[in-house]
Amino acid sequence: MIVERPSAERGEFRLDWLHSRHTFSFGHYYDPAWMGFGVLRVINEDVVAPGGGFAPHRHANMEILSVVLDGALAHRDSAGHSGVIRAGDVQWMSAGHGIEHSEYNADPATPVHFLQIWIQPARLNHAPAYAQRHFDPEARRARWAALASPDGADGSIAIRQQARLLATRLHAGDALDLALQPGQRYWLQVAAGELALEARRLAAGDALGFEGEAGTYALRGLSGACDVLLFELPG
Repeated sequence: MIVERPSAERGEFRLDWLHSRHTFSFGHYYDPAWMGFGVLRVINEDVVAPGGGFAPHRHANMEILSVVLDGALAHRDSAGHSGVIRAGDVQWMSAGHGIEHSEYNADPATPVHFLQIWIQPARLNHAPAYAQRHFDPEARRARWAALASPDGADGSIAIRQQARLLATRLHAGDALDLALQPGQRYWLQVAAGELALEARRLAAGDALGFEGEAGTYALRGLSGACDVLLFELPG
């Protein structure tokens, strides 16, 4: 089964400093048909205006990944971690048995555009943990590169779930295979640009979920630089 999630059908939330699109139910947006996909619980696409941000708030028992597409995002948490992540950076915070954190636009003049991703952990009530790493998008042109994995393979960030987050960048005309293995779920999220997956045309914000599918699909970049995330999830 292939599940389609067009960008325009996602939930939407606006404040004077925030524009957010929700792939799955989150906060004020609730749709019982979109509560997550396996252990993948949240993909929020957030644009935060200069001077805006999320005040300190608490999380528990969730693997939280932030992928910055443009701008700079400042982070501070109750475990003593702080820093700024910029375009190309990935931040991981394992909320464990409980942690409080805040996120703010770190640039006084430019909006920050990022994806916030939540994955349910394999076990509950770990001690909180944190890491951040830079991944050059051009270094993964027309190939899959691991950003997060259970074991930190190939320089990825080690997370507390049997799941992998892969990424690629496709320029116009670039081709890449998407190979699906039986017994796993996959979620393909277009972060920027446009691509073709076989006969389907996908643009920024569009997504496809694959459940019970196996085989190889052809991807092709259509225009500009297309950034794609692929979640390999337990079946």
